[in-house]
Amino acid sequence: MTISVTINGQAYQREVAGHRTLLHFLREEVGLTGSKEGCGAGECGACTVLLDGLAVNACMVLAVEVDGRKVETIEGEAKGGTLSAIQEAFNRHHAVQCGFCTGGMIMSVRELLARNPKPTVDEIKEGIEGNFCRCTGYQQIIEAVLDASGQLTGKGGVKYA
Repeated sequence: MTISVTINGQAYQREVAGHRTLLHFLREEVGLTGSKEGCGAGECGACTVLLDGLAVNACMVLAVEVDGRKVETIEGEAKGGTLSAIQEAFNRHHAVQCGFCTGGMIMSVRELLARNPKPTVDEIKEGIEGNFCRCTGYQQIIEAVLDASGQLTGKGGVKYA
């Protein structure tokens, strides 16, 4: 089947097999490798992308399902070589360690902040619950989200607004 899809603002038209996942389409057909295959079963969040603004596991979506739709990946997060506010906050708070989960985590955070610009700590935990990180312990990620949303204050210690 031929699909037409907009990925990070760029239009693509490709032939795809009916069984091809969006994840494999992005990585192998388009060359966008920021979305990672962790579990292949929609459990880890390493492959999270935005589909029409909603966070989805790209390993669970067939490429044919994105025909006529808009996909955003981690590669589209930085603009003109400048990191986004979320990426900057992740960097400041050392919320990136091995980096395997980072792309998917940032895309989930982006969706969270789009629908809830000032989430509480509990709302942040709920917003990233489908993304697993084995390195950070999540505290740095939560602090990064609070920072990106303008809610982190204080020096020498974290104080939640």
